[in-house]
Amino acid sequence: MDQFPREELKTLLTPTGGHCVSLYLPAHGNPFEAREDPIRFRNLLKEAEERLIQEGLRAVEAKEFLAPMQRLLDEPSVWQYQPNGLVVFLSRDFFRVFRLPVDLEELVAVAPRFHLKPLIHLLTEDYGFYLLALSQKEIRLLQGNRFRVWDVEIDDKVPKSLDEAIKYDDPERQFQFKGKATVGRGQRHALVFSHGAGLENSKDDIQRYLLQVDRGLQDVLRPERSPLLLAGVDYLLPIYREVNTYPHLLEEAIIGNPQLLGADELHARAWQKVHAHFLKDREEAIAQYRQLAGGGRTSKELEEILPAAAQGRVYKLLVATGMQVWGNFLPDAGTVQRQAEPTAGSEDLLDLAAIQTLLNGGVVYTVERSAIPDDSPIAAVFRY
Repeated sequence: MDQFPREELKTLLTPTGGHCVSLYLPAHGNPFEAREDPIRFRNLLKEAEERLIQEGLRAVEAKEFLAPMQRLLDEPSVWQYQPNGLVVFLSRDFFRVFRLPVDLEELVAVAPRFHLKPLIHLLTEDYGFYLLALSQKEIRLLQGNRFRVWDVEIDDKVPKSLDEAIKYDDPERQFQFKGKATVGRGQRHALVFSHGAGLENSKDDIQRYLLQVDRGLQDVLRPERSPLLLAGVDYLLPIYREVNTYPHLLEEAIIGNPQLLGADELHARAWQKVHAHFLKDREEAIAQYRQLAGGGRTSKELEEILPAAAQGRVYKLLVATGMQVWGNFLPDAGTVQRQAEPTAGSEDLLDLAAIQTLLNGGVVYTVERSAIPDDSPIAAVFRY
């Protein structure tokens, strides 16, 4: 199972100036059905070849272009049964293959950019989260989605334990440190660390330890907007909240020693809490759309939304899953041309609206069409 590469997001979102082939093959429920996956994949390759020929390539050029995808048919590891969908992106200078735990429909897209709408929820904060497992003996940062969690490598960034964080103190002599430290969101507190018996000393050491953890995580989390959920025993969590500088820390938490929980149990408990957070965000976007409807700050018309997304005016976008609206967008004129079927040079305009919204800092929610107000496959809340 491959982790979707947030570091390659810019490449995936940006048009290459050439042909971009996006191929989606859904997972199948049992090994018997999975045996037919190479056949399905070959059929999708044939469709991609026909599309490229429509785009102006000669048959031999189309076959040569698709050769990296074709070679996947000869790699047994690709076709071993795995309960994950296969996603392949190919352009002249870019080739990536992912097995991802997402629900997919068979799809081939050939366009000036990659087709990403089926994966939008993996590219934004929607359904992606971080889990920070805290204990005095271990620190773990995990990244997750609705299907699983996986470890993020942080060993070189944070102390491995409370003992490591304070090991350079000499326990045989009294040592005091008084100073200012940036704690929390812009607040400054005096921290006092001293050796000796008593609860206060222990709390000071723990606070010092967790302050080092927060500082070490800043480089990892600074570019992120995904929510962060804490897991730990009840006395550690409020201390970490005091020193935390990540603005997307959730109020909810998993109470208990995370060292006693396996990855599956951590994921189950985390997803229960963050799923409610994600649904709340989506419902707030829908409520905001309904509240502002009719006042010029919303639209359900693709012909209005797509130019606004390209201009950076779309703040929140609701777009239907499992649907495509084919056509062309002329950014200089700000006009949208719809087509009944994909043709040479056309692309999915719903996908393009989502991509333009993301590129300009907006938030995209992919939902069932029935959840979008005004019986439309797309709805937007504008910044102005």
